[in-house]
Amino acid sequence: MVDNGKSLLPVGIRAVQGDFEAGACVVCCDSLGKEVAVGLSNYNSQDIRKICGCQTGEIYDIIGHQGTSEVIHRDNMVILL
Repeated sequence: MVDNGKSLLPVGIRAVQGDFEAGACVVCCDSLGKEVAVGLSNYNSQDIRKICGCQTGEIYDIIGHQGTSEVIHRDNMVILL
C-alpha cells in the first residue's frame, strides 16, 4: 500500500480499533503501530472486523452485501511517510 500506491483491501487488515461509519476518515497503522496512511473507509468498523484478513471475493458471503472490493481506495487515501 505505502510503497506501491495500492488500495487497502480486506486481506491487508489485521485489526480494527474504535467504532465508525462508512465514509469516516480513518488512520492506518503498520504492524508496529506507526501511522502510515489516512483515508476514507468504504465500510463501517463492524463490517471491517468481519472481513479483515479475507479475500475480496468473500465479502458478500460474510456480510451479505458488497459495496467495493477496497476498504479504502487509493484515490481516497493519503500516505503519511
